[in-house]
Amino acid sequence: MNRLRGKVALVTGGARGIGFAIAQRLAQEGAAVAVLALHADSAERAAEQLGGGAIGIAGDASVERDVRAAVGATVAAFGRLDVMVNNAGTIAIGPVVETTAETWDRVMEVNLRGVFLGCREAARQMIAQGAGGRIVNGSSGAGRRGNALIGAYAASKFGVIGLTQSLAVELAPHGITVNAYCPGHVTSTPMWERIDRELTALGGDTPGSAKRAAEAEAPLGRAARPEEVAAAVAYLASDEAAFVTGESLLVDGGLVRY
Repeated sequence: MNRLRGKVALVTGGARGIGFAIAQRLAQEGAAVAVLALHADSAERAAEQLGGGAIGIAGDASVERDVRAAVGATVAAFGRLDVMVNNAGTIAIGPVVETTAETWDRVMEVNLRGVFLGCREAARQMIAQGAGGRIVNGSSGAGRRGNALIGAYAASKFGVIGLTQSLAVELAPHGITVNAYCPGHVTSTPMWERIDRELTALGGDTPGSAKRAAEAEAPLGRAARPEEVAAAVAYLASDEAAFVTGESLLVDGGLVRY
């Protein structure tokens, strides 16, 4: 597990859930890791848990100056940037007729604008370095198949796939691959705690019922583990995926089959 030895990675939303699992796996694979998180204490705690000289950076992945500063801090600490994982995300649950423009905009700011900013700033740095790189974007199974009550989230994640495919072509001459990962239901994460709470409230069901329904939905009959998503990201970040670009890799137990 040394496929990333000598590489430097930046993971947005890397302080908890899938993001932390990704940061941990990249570190285990030998990468020097920087974590961008919204709150300084979370970023610092994640860096301490990762060890190996990892750094934590406080900032909002949807804010241009914060993303630019995060790339700058990573390069200042480690000398370069080889792997950019745009993982930070949020969700809104509810019918479209009850979704405010402000809620819609915030989901788009984090999930799509944030990925755009991360891609742009990472690409600028990687092009300047002249040695290629890996950009890996967080989409979702909902970016391949929409569903009720997640209209803003699904739209943002479909957008991530479109951006990924476009940048794969645009950045290929620079030796930079651009791919997306699409988790299914990862019900052990803080985001899923919120999803379960809001879905069960809408349906008048008992807490935990939305989680149980999601876990039974995939043909493999269980939820994904964050570590399984992280393994897919580590592959896309490695030299083993040097000829893979423009792809959106489902890690969902067979839930979406196309």
